[in-house]
Amino acid sequence: MQSQTRSRLWLGVLFVATLALGTDEFVIAGVLPEVAADLRVSTGAAGQLVTAFALSFAVGTPLLAVWLDRCPRRPVLALGLAAFVLVNLGCALAPDLTSLLVLRALAGLSAGVVSTSAFAIAADAAPPGRQGRYLAVVTAGLTVALFTGVPVGAWLAELVDWRATFVLIGAVATLAAVVAVSTLPPLPGAPVTTLAARLTPLRRPALARLVAAITLCGTGGLMFYTYLGPVSALSVGSDQALPLLLLLVGLVGVVAAVGSGRLTDSLGPRRARLLIIGGHAALLLAIAAVAAGGGPGWVFVVLVGLWSLAAWALSPPMQASALAAAPETPMTAVSLIISGLYLGTAGAGALGGLVVDRLGAEAVPLVGAAALLGALVLAWEAPSALARCRAPEQAVGARD
Repeated sequence: MQSQTRSRLWLGVLFVATLALGTDEFVIAGVLPEVAADLRVSTGAAGQLVTAFALSFAVGTPLLAVWLDRCPRRPVLALGLAAFVLVNLGCALAPDLTSLLVLRALAGLSAGVVSTSAFAIAADAAPPGRQGRYLAVVTAGLTVALFTGVPVGAWLAELVDWRATFVLIGAVATLAAVVAVSTLPPLPGAPVTTLAARLTPLRRPALARLVAAITLCGTGGLMFYTYLGPVSALSVGSDQALPLLLLLVGLVGVVAAVGSGRLTDSLGPRRARLLIIGGHAALLLAIAAVAAGGGPGWVFVVLVGLWSLAAWALSPPMQASALAAAPETPMTAVSLIISGLYLGTAGAGALGGLVVDRLGAEAVPLVGAAALLGALVLAWEAPSALARCRAPEQAVGARD
């Protein structure tokens, strides 16, 4: 009983840690006008704070993971959280846009260390048969941030100051770091090997396909999420429904993240990811048909709710698939998946903007569906690749 209580506690710490990361990542969008006004820059210039975080996260995370994979998990997570706290406190004190851009890039690096450590710990310390569910809890922290941490941070910025938001994020991360040090199991790092051996996963075709697949998933899915406002205005007839749609997406997303962990444990990583990616593509096609054909608004709302199930369910099976493809370097494998998702996020805004300007908002879900179909092809392993990865995947299933 004491062991189960301790397990729930450290798993809750990982959830809180990723909640802080998700809030830190998304909250800038809610305080951009305040930041721009305070620093006397344009809103577009302030928006580059999002780019600095995302690119730093995407590029730096795999490199740091290769270096840190051999280190014990608990101190890596604790030091990553400590750096995350210091950087966010620095953001609260930043005097100008240049220094804030540098600090946001550093925040992306520290968030990459924390997220990869959290996923690796959840996978390594999960009880038999529960790896997918433990990965889902960590994923849920990022999802919950969309409708808890981000609104609270934006409200605090309006009530006090945008700088207070970063102080709050730092306080939450401090709490997570303190509890993590006292509750996490002492998990060792990966065996000490050469740098060339640690870079082996980068040259593994099965893992490369998974990274490319989740990049396309991020591009297609987050393109629709980013431009949900103009698409919903066409389909529902008013942009006033957007807040309720965003709340629906966030609430369903939590259920999806947790449920996909159970789905991964029951079906296995490969079947789970194919089912989710295929469903994601099919739902975007259905939404595209409603948006183009002017179907009833309630049908659009129902389809968005169903789409949220697929959109936020992808991470656990993809993380588990990456661990199966490169079980000897788990942090590197996990970091590559996260990096691919963030690269897709960066591409979603740019490509979606071109689609809206050139083809109209009704084309966004159609282009997103095309990206998801490409991801499905990549995720559907060729027989030879599946044979090479079957043994590691079965090993992960046995450890689950």
